[in-house]
Amino acid sequence: MVELVETGRISDVSTSSADERPAVGTVTLRYWAAARAAAGVEQDVLEVSDDTTLAELVERARGRHDERFSQVLKTCSALVGDRPVGAADPATVRVAPGETVEFLPPFAGG
Repeated sequence: MVELVETGRISDVSTSSADERPAVGTVTLRYWAAARAAAGVEQDVLEVSDDTTLAELVERARGRHDERFSQVLKTCSALVGDRPVGAADPATVRVAPGETVEFLPPFAGG
């Protein structure tokens, strides 16, 4: 993105853009039902310096909790924002700073 400052002189053209600067923020991982019980917390908030993948976030979450949590997480469906991940490869699912990822274990009943 090119921005002209007030003088309009060519020497005052800035070529920096949001795409060139690292985005810094957080991603919230929210756990439901058995995932929440295994984690012992409702959510984790992870700092990220740019877009990351769901696979990277899952690995970071596993590092914060015990093996039981890791096992429960394997059974969970995930939503990134309001988008179901479904059968997509977590390594290809992009998660931006500011987004929330929901982990939902299978529920009994209907």
